Amino acid sequence: MNDQQRPQNLTVNRQEETLEVIWTDGHRSLYPLAGLRNVCPCAECRGGHENMGGPVERAALHGRPDKTWQIKDAFLVGHYALGIAWADSHDAGIYTWSFLRALCPCDQCEAAARLASRPDVYSA
Repeated sequence: MNDQQRPQNLTVNRQEETLEVIWTDGHRSLYPLAGLRNVCPCAECRGGHENMGGPVERAALHGRPDKTWQIKDAFLVGHYALGIAWADSHDAGIYTWSFLRALCPCDQCEAAARLASRPDVYSA
């Protein structure tokens, strides 16, 4: 993992239902909490261990999940990821820094993904 894939600051805004990540290279990513729940990388949400690490559609980050996206807690997982505990007690998803950076929904990153013909992103 290179330094640009490390967060400098993390902020959960419960009122706006967003997670803001300021990366060490100064890039700002603003994720909708509903979208993060939609792309939860855990085995249960991905449909089994064999599907973990597979492609995630970028468009899913902009959808509304059937499950709650109200956040109960967010916590660091070692030096490599963020864990999120949702209000329905689901807390198995580990969002690695490289996964989050690759899913950045800002206009610049969305355009770069389209240019690279990458409609999906692969978790790390």
